[in-house]
Amino acid sequence: MSTTIRTIEVSGSPFERGTQYGEAAEDLIASAIDYYADAFGQQSGLTWAAVRTQAASWLPACRDAAPDVVSELEGVAAGSGRDLLDLMALNVRGEIIYDQRSAGVRSPLSADEERDSSDGCTSFSLADGASGDGHTYAGQNWDWRAGTQHTVVIVRVVQDPLPTLIMQLEAGQIGRHGVNSAGIALNANGLGGRFDSAVGLPQTFIRRMTLNQSELPDAINTLVRTDAHIASNALLTDRSGFSIDLEITPTGIDWVYPDRGLLVHGNHYQASVPPQLAGRYRPVSADSLFRVPRARTGLERVRAAADRDAALRYIRTAMSDHLGYPESVCTHPDERRPAVRQWSTLLSSCVDLTTGDYFVTNGTPCDHPYEILPWNAFDGPGSRYTTPTLPMEAHR
Repeated sequence: MSTTIRTIEVSGSPFERGTQYGEAAEDLIASAIDYYADAFGQQSGLTWAAVRTQAASWLPACRDAAPDVVSELEGVAAGSGRDLLDLMALNVRGEIIYDQRSAGVRSPLSADEERDSSDGCTSFSLADGASGDGHTYAGQNWDWRAGTQHTVVIVRVVQDPLPTLIMQLEAGQIGRHGVNSAGIALNANGLGGRFDSAVGLPQTFIRRMTLNQSELPDAINTLVRTDAHIASNALLTDRSGFSIDLEITPTGIDWVYPDRGLLVHGNHYQASVPPQLAGRYRPVSADSLFRVPRARTGLERVRAAADRDAALRYIRTAMSDHLGYPESVCTHPDERRPAVRQWSTLLSSCVDLTTGDYFVTNGTPCDHPYEILPWNAFDGPGSRYTTPTLPMEAHR
């Protein structure tokens, strides 16, 4: 595999897994901490010590809800030679930006600051006949700050008896997007909006808790029943061909079902605007309003795919769309903005939920090919399916 995205495989107890992860990504974790220390300082005047203090406020709730995940994060800290609060800060970076708290007092966010708290992604699901080759696909363009590109890692977590996971993460994070060996894929997008509510769990923990589930109802229940701190969108695709999109806020949820098997979601509320935002809602990323229909139009062409190679070509073309460049489906840094607020598609992902093959691009999909990861998603505990054998050319 020629991509330079670092791939890491861990196993054992939660703390052992974390230690292996921390050792394998020690340099990237240090780079991530340096980046966010600089970014917080430039944007809000927060020192890294102040960021760590804020991050500590999430630890009790995270220990109560997911003690094994916290234990794994403690291992990441030990393996990388960092303090646990450094790692917590990387996992709650969006929540801290969202709060913009100083001495416990919240202040309103500007449009730039609100966007800065939300990943700006375009997610998709092709199921139930939406692909001409009969396969089920799920993926997304992961759009975030261009300065974090070099910290992206792909981590495979073997955690018997829980499902084995493959996740795409910023180094040091414990959960974000990915797939598990039970055949459940999770793709996610930020939504934005100000909600006055109690402290909830950070998205990295919620997403990891969701991917830890072996059954689709349990994954949905995790998303529906867990109190989140910030609004976020979750697109679940099951290998059975079922998919659903959940728009989750700290005060409630709404949902979207696919249209003839195709589901696309961006960074605006597509089911309904929450009543708390009625009359004052503005999308966190205005470009989401055209990214979604453009991606949908491109992905409709996958219905004509005669085989998987054709399906992947159609998917890559759709996710490389440049209407509105640089803030398009395929996002590139906008040189008019300060460097710390320049965004880019860090990677584009596509998992074949029929075969378990996982594809990613090392950067923007317009100029980087999809390359297959070295693991099959369905290898591991919790697998409910037998992986079919494809001809060798189908794996290219």
